[in-house]
Amino acid sequence: MSDLITLFVNGETRNCSSQQPLPDLLQQLGFNPRLVAVEYNGEILHRQFWTETKVQDGDRLEVVTIVGGGSTK
Repeated sequence: MSDLITLFVNGETRNCSSQQPLPDLLQQLGFNPRLVAVEYNGEILHRQFWTETKVQDGDRLEVVTIVGGGSTK
């Protein structure tokens, strides 16, 4: 039995280890978990639930990088 699962991250197919906590997965995918917002299967996933969220085969993640700053008019 393989421990790899297939996810869809920002519309792209990605493979990762199963039962991996979300912050670890984000780092593996090259994101800084402190600087992103995550939509998990169509719902905004609040940061307080990240460590208990274990991705499953076929899950869909949309990861958006938070950019600081303001208008420079």
